[in-house]
Amino acid sequence: MGESLGMTSQRDTEVIVIGAGLTGATLACGLAAQGIDTVLIDRIAPADGISPTFDGRASAIAQSSRVALDGIGLWPLVSDTTEAIREIRVSDGPSLLFLHYDHADIGDEPLGYMIENRDMRAGLVRLTEKTAGLTVVAPAQIVATNRDDGAASVTLDDGSTIAGRLIVAADGRGSATREAAGISVTGWRYNQNAIVATIGHTVSHQGIAHERFLASGPFAILPLKGGHRSSLVWTERSALVDSFMALDDDAFLSEITERVGGFLGDLSLVGPRFQHPLGLQVASSYTDTRLALVGDAAHGIHPIAGQGLNLGLRDAAALIDILVEAKRYGLDLAHSAGLERYQRWRRADNLLMAGMTDVLNRLFSNDVRPLKAALDLGLAAVNSLPPLKKTFMRHAMGQVGDLPKLMRGETPG
Repeated sequence: MGESLGMTSQRDTEVIVIGAGLTGATLACGLAAQGIDTVLIDRIAPADGISPTFDGRASAIAQSSRVALDGIGLWPLVSDTTEAIREIRVSDGPSLLFLHYDHADIGDEPLGYMIENRDMRAGLVRLTEKTAGLTVVAPAQIVATNRDDGAASVTLDDGSTIAGRLIVAADGRGSATREAAGISVTGWRYNQNAIVATIGHTVSHQGIAHERFLASGPFAILPLKGGHRSSLVWTERSALVDSFMALDDDAFLSEITERVGGFLGDLSLVGPRFQHPLGLQVASSYTDTRLALVGDAAHGIHPIAGQGLNLGLRDAAALIDILVEAKRYGLDLAHSAGLERYQRWRRADNLLMAGMTDVLNRLFSNDVRPLKAALDLGLAAVNSLPPLKKTFMRHAMGQVGDLPKLMRGETPG
């Protein structure tokens, strides 16, 4: 999956995608599948992103995202590594009041799926290798980017140049491409870090995802393939995280067991632990001359709702729609009306989700008794109102709003 273009050579393409993470690689595969010649560039070798020690995270795939991944040919390559989410149980610490989503209440389809990020990356590597019209250049460092009214290009550290019509920044929250374009970001750090680990357990999770709101933040137990493994996303105060990470395995497992309780039976640690600082970040613009931002380069939210990757996949699907339509009508892929449409379409949706996750985290991450009591009653009220609960379930499944065609199972453009 790698290619070196060689000193002083130039490769002409239509779209240059910078960043081969989950969103960037999905976008690149989707564009090439629709006949748009694409070059995907990343600073690390593909094999590095598949190692169990690289990341450790798992992602929730909403139903609409699953439809899009099926549409580009990825889902058949990864489906056997996913676990269906059949129920979601939301509770506030030890409170007896809760919110329960059951997929059977609205149909036969699961609420979503869990997949380990390394498994999705492995599937994307396989897909890129067999997708015509897609060239992957990795590992490679970009040393210069040029964009003007006529064209766009990037220069790599080996002296080669890649020229195209549009550059897409998919290079993460700290996007060097976004910074080079002078696009500012607004946001803040939460006084929280996410501790991520995989646990084994003797009792099957039965496809149930749990989210418990503790004083330090949400504690999520997310079902993984096989029935007896789960991904933990433990939100903890930043000042305490290093001390938890420094514990030996037995002491760390004891802390987890205290928070999980006994419903999964005996617990064990599977693989290494990781920590990630949490924050909210939104780019002031998603576009510039011959440039579009997608995924974490455009927005970063709190993981409380498990929607970060799904927002990025919506960005990718929307941009595929717009670029395929432009090519069909013989327009410049970076024409201003198309980029303006992309920004209007995706920025509103992403800002709404960013605001919602910020409010939920601030409301539930506290120990104020009157507020906790009111929030518990709110969970119980939603749980007792089937029409409202079904609306929230469809939001979680990604089936609400102005969906791109790929997410509706239709041909883009």
